[in-house]
Amino acid sequence: MDYRPLGRTGVSVSRLCLGAMMFGAFGNSDHDDSVKIIHRALDAGINFIDTADVYSGGESEQIVGKALTGSLRDDVVLATKAGLPSGDDPNRRGTSRRWITKAVDDSLRRLGTDWIDLYQVHRLDPAVDIDETLGVLSDLVHAGKIRMFGASTAAASEIVEAHWTAERRGRERLRTEQPPYSLLTRAVEYDVLPTCRRYGMGVLTYSPLAGGWLTGRYRKGRDVAGPGSVARQQRFPGAYDATSPANAAKLDAADALGALADEAGMTLVQMAIAFVTRHPAVTSAIVGPRTMDHLDSYLTADGVDLSDDVLDRIDEIVPPGHTVNIADNMWNTSTRTLDAAFRRR
Repeated sequence: MDYRPLGRTGVSVSRLCLGAMMFGAFGNSDHDDSVKIIHRALDAGINFIDTADVYSGGESEQIVGKALTGSLRDDVVLATKAGLPSGDDPNRRGTSRRWITKAVDDSLRRLGTDWIDLYQVHRLDPAVDIDETLGVLSDLVHAGKIRMFGASTAAASEIVEAHWTAERRGRERLRTEQPPYSLLTRAVEYDVLPTCRRYGMGVLTYSPLAGGWLTGRYRKGRDVAGPGSVARQQRFPGAYDATSPANAAKLDAADALGALADEAGMTLVQMAIAFVTRHPAVTSAIVGPRTMDHLDSYLTADGVDLSDDVLDRIDEIVPPGHTVNIADNMWNTSTRTLDAAFRRR
């Protein structure tokens, strides 16, 4: 397994990061089986695990905590996130000092650990002054509850504002960014990834398989089926609607990319993950298995390199900086700048 520096933090992490979103009600509800998958990933050389307080209502963190007992905890760079709604209470969400202070203690308890290596705000909250968010996160670093912090799905302008604020107010700064990035979702190439490089930030990308569209299952002539769990079907309604023009465009691109992978002598999974980790700004790609077979297929991407010819042909199918379905950029859950109310009406 290849290890890379996580920005300028002095921490080295594996090129593949184990995503734990599928452990629990969102995917695999068998705790013992999920723990075995985590241990298999660690045995393969993965030393980076990412979860969040909202994944399966906290169940994912509990499963990760069960897996990281004894000396295993010391050898793992453990990341989790907070900020997305946790129930109907309007104050159990966001990045205020009030909520983050409670959320981190809840995560520490579920994870069964005294510290979190990387604590990420799931989304920067436009209703909260960035200085308040940086202030509480800095205090958590100084208290030893977290080692460093970062953001997820932040716009380049938000990253810059956070760094300027940290410099002017004497706060700790964002050390990482976690954006969506795949062969079908390339918008972050335009400014987010270059901005992260300029500021020396580590980048752990999520959804390198585009929510399953790049697993090889979605090819022309086959039925398009969505996620198996009811929880994920409810969370991502319409994401696999075959009648949607945006999904039809994704199917065209996925089919062409699958054919290219076949021609290049690799699986589409291998090509998709290798493409993401090839970008010089990317530290690690998050892979989220539900089963042991899923994990094994992801691990085959370790060490795969893409030739310039394959990269050029990928660019012909999905141009640099382009996202086939704009909703996959996840901007609708973060900056909201594309909502009608923030534009003209």
